Amino acid sequence: MQRYLVGIDGGGTSCRAAVADANGLILGRGKSGASNIMTAPDTAILNIADAAKAAFTDAGLDTALVRHASAYLGLAGNHVENTVAYVMPRLPFHQSIIESDGLIALQGALSDGDGAVAILGTGTIYIARTGADVRYVGGWGYHLGDLGSGGRLGQMALQESLLAYDGIAPQTAMTRAMLDDFSNEPRKMVAFSQAAKPGDYGRYAPRVFEFAAIGDEAALAILRQSASFIDQSLDRVSEITGGGRLCLLGGLSALYAPYLAARHRERLVQPAEDALAGSIALAKAAFSNVEAGAI
Repeated sequence: MQRYLVGIDGGGTSCRAAVADANGLILGRGKSGASNIMTAPDTAILNIADAAKAAFTDAGLDTALVRHASAYLGLAGNHVENTVAYVMPRLPFHQSIIESDGLIALQGALSDGDGAVAILGTGTIYIARTGADVRYVGGWGYHLGDLGSGGRLGQMALQESLLAYDGIAPQTAMTRAMLDDFSNEPRKMVAFSQAAKPGDYGRYAPRVFEFAAIGDEAALAILRQSASFIDQSLDRVSEITGGGRLCLLGGLSALYAPYLAARHRERLVQPAEDALAGSIALAKAAFSNVEAGAI
């Protein structure tokens, strides 16, 4: 039976999948919903399967072949051991490896070279590589980390809106717009927060940048604080790598770039490939001991 490789890039907002042949040639891609295995493992498992099936369909392949594939998964929330242990046997693949979504992004962006990536999306994580040494900074999840992330930005914007409603902070166009989304009823905003996941908050993050672009003081204050957190993390990464190449990745990367310190902007390079290409490259290397053309 033909052997297929699957790469998965799973985050708090969406899950992307690619299917490739044994040589690593990508044949098809697919996408589904959120796949953070720490915050919602059962939902993540379903969305991983859906994204993989969509990739096989895109490649013109029978989705039944998914269960025979070898998969390399870069997933948000992978650092919690009991969560990985729960998810691993429930995945739809013949064999699987779970690593961080940051590692596959690093591989895609820098290939096998030295440097660092900052992944700025629903969550945040920083990864530095020097030779065979790979070091992680941050990535501890929404509750205790992810400073500067989309999830945090959205939460901060809603928080600032309630402060403005109470007269503690000045009202701005952004705070009024946020409250308008909840019919100007703070209790509806609070009710939303009780069940909100990082991805739910993250949907408000682009609006913070939009309002900052027109000079909204509340939005600018949030971005200055958040960019400062990112700069501090990049300083630590620079200590590890001794400077060198830096890629900004994730849905907020282009939006954040102008707000970062000059010392980091001058190191920026464009990524060579995306995270899915990185996951397929790592899958090819990891499963190279499997006889080509068979499972």
